[in-house]
Amino acid sequence: MRIAIIGGGLTGLTLAYYLQKAGVAYDLFEASPRPGGNLLSPRMPEGYQLEAGANSLLLSAELEELLTELGLADAIQEAAPVSQHRYVLRGGQYRALPGSPPALLASNFFSLKTKLRLLGELLRRPAPPVPGETIAAFFARHFGREVVQYAVNPFVAGIYAGDPAELLLSLTFPQLAALEAQHGSLLRGLAKGPKAGRRRTVTLRGGVQALTDALAARLSSYHPRQAVQAIERLADGAYQLLLNNQPTAATYSHLALALPAYAAAELLAPHFAAAAQALAAVRYPPMTLVYSAYDRAAVAHPLAGFGALNPRVEGTYSAGSIWTSSLFPDRVPDGQVLFTSFVGGAQFASQAREPEDRQLAAVHQELSRLYGIEGAPLWQGRYYWPQSIPQFDQHLADARAAVAPLAAAGVVAVANWQAGVSVPDCVRYARQLAQQLSTAKQE
Repeated sequence: MRIAIIGGGLTGLTLAYYLQKAGVAYDLFEASPRPGGNLLSPRMPEGYQLEAGANSLLLSAELEELLTELGLADAIQEAAPVSQHRYVLRGGQYRALPGSPPALLASNFFSLKTKLRLLGELLRRPAPPVPGETIAAFFARHFGREVVQYAVNPFVAGIYAGDPAELLLSLTFPQLAALEAQHGSLLRGLAKGPKAGRRRTVTLRGGVQALTDALAARLSSYHPRQAVQAIERLADGAYQLLLNNQPTAATYSHLALALPAYAAAELLAPHFAAAAQALAAVRYPPMTLVYSAYDRAAVAHPLAGFGALNPRVEGTYSAGSIWTSSLFPDRVPDGQVLFTSFVGGAQFASQAREPEDRQLAAVHQELSRLYGIEGAPLWQGRYYWPQSIPQFDQHLADARAAVAPLAAAGVVAVANWQAGVSVPDCVRYARQLAQQLSTAKQE
């Protein structure tokens, strides 16, 4: 058995790392000169440590174990205690989002009608999942439209850059469908379930990219600047790859696609047309990250939290901002604050494509209005992703279903459209796939 891994992002690198540990032969091909894909942590000459991908990590047991093995345990940096506080824009002002159902009932964040709806939710009876139900429809059934507008909508935009009216519950939060099937009421099910502790919010000194840099450094068969142009299926079922118009000397029993769905579609089209067509339909909305730094004294808002989200109903330019300097104060020069604002995603796509000067000016104007900022920014910059996060909607469900039968032909997928969008999801899925492939080798 020899496995070709195509794509050197987080999932491809993690798969290679665990295959190498298991003694399985592989080659990892990455078109870019650098590893990491969407994990990118630029350090600016002005003294700002930025993130263009994941801005922080929720530390799972598997991720912590991997970081320790890579010698990065001492690089783990805890977020400031204020990170547990989240804010949502309502009526043009940022209000703290209650952290638990009792706190929500005691607050004035939602109307009395919605609070009564929350109490009534406790009486719901168990029910089977609704096929094809979206996140918005599910939460509207349980808690009403106001919760969808002011909690679910901004939350989904922040995590998935998506629209809850399009994303499927079964692909995003399947555990909630399971709670409804068992208990009926989500609130009752959560109260009866095991009390999981809050996962630690962390980063890595030097940026999240330190993880993928460390993975690449450990790999013996990592090949950067090697773009796979095509795949060829041989008569015996093995595969060759075309690199720089030349076939690889090695042949491969398995192909592991660690690529965006649209890139995987191009490679699969000559051999697996139906799967390629389904993959090409997966949507990736554009996203721009706008970074804005100010003197702390110029910002009236206390910024005591993780950041703030902007529900679509509020009509803002951006989807919200992470208060980077509140989470990790050492990422900015002393006496300054840094906002990382998100412009784009499925609900704000037109803004993401605007010229840089327009974006920077619009974000500064919005931040000034919402946070009580006086004066111009000390520094601004941006990073643009033309295709950001795969949308976990019906198109993606169809793509997963179309790709699944290819496993019989030795083709498996390990990209984030298969694994999940978070760093812990990608690590967990890649590790599980490595175990499956190494077990197949032994058999």
